[in-house]
Amino acid sequence: MSDTETDTEIAEVQQLPLDAWHRRMGARMVPFAGYEMPIQYAKEAGGGIVAEHQWTREQAGLFDVSHMGQLMVTGEGAAEALEALLPGDISALKPGRVRYSLLLDEDGNILDDLMVTNATQWIDPVEDENGKVIEEGRWGEPAYYLVVNGATKWDDIAHLREHLPDEVTLTHMDDQALLALQGPNAATALGRAMRGVPDQINFMQSMTYDFGELPLRISRCGYTGEDGFEISVAAEQVELLAGRLCAEIEVRPAGLGARDSLRLEAGLPLYGHDITTETGPVEADLSFAISKKRREAGGFMGAERVLALLDRGTETRRVGLLFEGRLPAREGAEIFAGEVRVGTVTSGGFSPTLGVPVAMGYVDAAHCAEGTELEVVVRNKRLPAKVAALPFVPHRYHRGK
Repeated sequence: MSDTETDTEIAEVQQLPLDAWHRRMGARMVPFAGYEMPIQYAKEAGGGIVAEHQWTREQAGLFDVSHMGQLMVTGEGAAEALEALLPGDISALKPGRVRYSLLLDEDGNILDDLMVTNATQWIDPVEDENGKVIEEGRWGEPAYYLVVNGATKWDDIAHLREHLPDEVTLTHMDDQALLALQGPNAATALGRAMRGVPDQINFMQSMTYDFGELPLRISRCGYTGEDGFEISVAAEQVELLAGRLCAEIEVRPAGLGARDSLRLEAGLPLYGHDITTETGPVEADLSFAISKKRREAGGFMGAERVLALLDRGTETRRVGLLFEGRLPAREGAEIFAGEVRVGTVTSGGFSPTLGVPVAMGYVDAAHCAEGTELEVVVRNKRLPAKVAALPFVPHRYHRGK
């Protein structure tokens, strides 16, 4: 594989391109995934984790997710090269479409979860001075835009460099920032700032857009369960874009705290917690990421074990847990059925939307049916919990009319 950069992992905590803007907005900054990131904003300005969570559920929250890794994989055979590493049908992914996928190791365990977009560009026909077409329109070089987790991006880059063939180029787009505008009024706010954009794409679709002289990639997806958009923008211009979006009455900045509680309610796994190199797609309840074609043909890293587990099932399963009261179970809490330990909590917290604690965790297959009554140890006490369907709060993605 060829690449366009030689940067290595930087150990010290770095600042986001929007760092100064966050601080002016009253953000409380904390280290996360190698960056100083806003966990919440000043309460005087309508901030706070619960307030930001509820605002995003009702209006639109703007999240800075520039710590995420943005990569571009280009060249003839790029789709096939990615299919050797991912269990999705990348070859069938049409230009402008987005797909959730998994980067797997040789044992079929999860190195990372990611979004893959077919970013191949259409090249318009060329005409002479008389308007005669002298070169037909065509699709350009195959290109796939990947968004990977911030905490794993350097490992992902190393893995891709090791396994992609020489004729395929990997570019780390470290000169780009990434904003996520999420919530039921995200489309209204974005449509006012960028007229017509929301009407051009539905959930899991992507487009390029020139915001004045500012080129953007806008994808209709997110990590909250709400309708929303992720916007890739040049790092030196991200403050201009953030300010423009927050000028809309529906939009307020939101931090890591609200992002985590929103994704928990949406039943979305967090890498390093709900999914790790010790879990595979089947027990993680992510089998939907393995396309029908790949189930039949295999050919992706770890396929033999993953496909075998699809057939025979797994010993444990990621499930939702619903509690009563106010005391939340946190990561690492033990789950019991009677006197038998049957699982472990991987994510937990209080749900502002439901008004009760919720959690996700891995439970033995014999105890993972919806409605199963279990107990979870919290502060040396056993709290009753029921296995619940995920998501806890229904997704509200915009899939078109």
